[in-house]
Amino acid sequence: MPLRLPSSPARLLLKKLITAGLAAADPYHALLKHVTFDHHSLNVGRRVYNLSSVDRILAVGAGKASARMAQALEAALGTRLEDGLVIVKADHTLATKRIAVLEAGHPIPDRAGLLATQRLLRLTHPLTSRDLLIVLLSGGASSLLPAPVPGVTLTDKQRTTRLLLRSGATINDINIVRKHLSLIKGGGLARSTQAKIVTLLLSDVIGDDLGSIGSGPTAADPSTFADAIRVLQRHKSWQTVPTAVRRYLHQGQSGNSPETLKPGSRRLRSVQHHIIGNNRIMLEAVVRAAQRAGLHTKFIARPITGEARVASKRLTDLAKTMTEGRGGMRRPCCIVAGGETTVTVTGSGKGGRAQEFAVSAALEIAGLPNTWVAALGTDGTDGPTDTAGAIVSGGTVARAKKLGIDLSASVHQHNTYPALKALGCHIHTGPTGTNVNDLYLVLSL
Repeated sequence: MPLRLPSSPARLLLKKLITAGLAAADPYHALLKHVTFDHHSLNVGRRVYNLSSVDRILAVGAGKASARMAQALEAALGTRLEDGLVIVKADHTLATKRIAVLEAGHPIPDRAGLLATQRLLRLTHPLTSRDLLIVLLSGGASSLLPAPVPGVTLTDKQRTTRLLLRSGATINDINIVRKHLSLIKGGGLARSTQAKIVTLLLSDVIGDDLGSIGSGPTAADPSTFADAIRVLQRHKSWQTVPTAVRRYLHQGQSGNSPETLKPGSRRLRSVQHHIIGNNRIMLEAVVRAAQRAGLHTKFIARPITGEARVASKRLTDLAKTMTEGRGGMRRPCCIVAGGETTVTVTGSGKGGRAQEFAVSAALEIAGLPNTWVAALGTDGTDGPTDTAGAIVSGGTVARAKKLGIDLSASVHQHNTYPALKALGCHIHTGPTGTNVNDLYLVLSL
């Protein structure tokens, strides 16, 4: 789907900036920049893997960008790649030759994901130390790789995931719980096979923590069962998660269930990780595009996190400063930022973090002339909606009032999607094939 933005005087400029960011985050080109092959060796970044003693090369993985990564790996390795399987979110399938692509549920794991993960583990289990397993991971992998521990059902994991998503828990907190209820996360995939492992990661995690991207199926995990229990208690979910989940976590805390793979494990000696793309790389490309367009550009290096409606104020305060000609910024100017906010959901409204960020920003910049704020998820999907995000301006609130739309209520009810749709503010990209957190832009022209 071609990129579609709301009509405004800033439309062409915003399209140029967003297009530059998505192009820089394209996992196909990112992987080929890092991976080369000459029949005798595999080069990943600065590391060289001698293939003379490698019998088979297989690839497995999961995430919204894993099909695009699979295409690139097939292009790099050709017939040397023997087999493979990646699991993607519905509608993120792409054509591949050697690596099978299966669809599964996201953000709530489903039976399709369970069966696909079982098939993936059947591929990895027979591999020996003379084989090389290339693991392709990107955002969304945690949900797409369900492998419940004994005594915990898929339904139990689904309920637990829903509770955590609605609680406003950070992705790191959610992953701590996921790891301790999974046979594949928290280093479980590495344990499932004797093969040497090279993991290529398109990071959707602030700081690129290896144990957090896809819940670290091939990475060490320093968190414990006690940490998982504390996460559920802190987010007031401990008493509402299924009994089987509480029972298993208590067993683990007592030492009666196996812990995740810990730092210093001997298994990790034959596992390597390489980041091929992240939010920072995408943002730097947007900054360059803004500068080429003649904009005075301010790059916010610190990631935007926290509740979306609160986090948006950080950028809108800067927008007000720019409009007033303070802070050393003069028009035309652009603020570029990234990160990933959260929304603590109450009620049954429809929206997403980028849309809630945008509406909150619209309320703050109301009346500012020639000012726009854009917020979008780089995967093309913001929450359980068909939009990537939204663009608002200093005139959005006034337009909403004329149409009888209460933007303040839409934020408080977490029901921003209908309001933004009625105002024609949505950004549509369709599945982008990538996932490197969110992009936030402020333009003052």
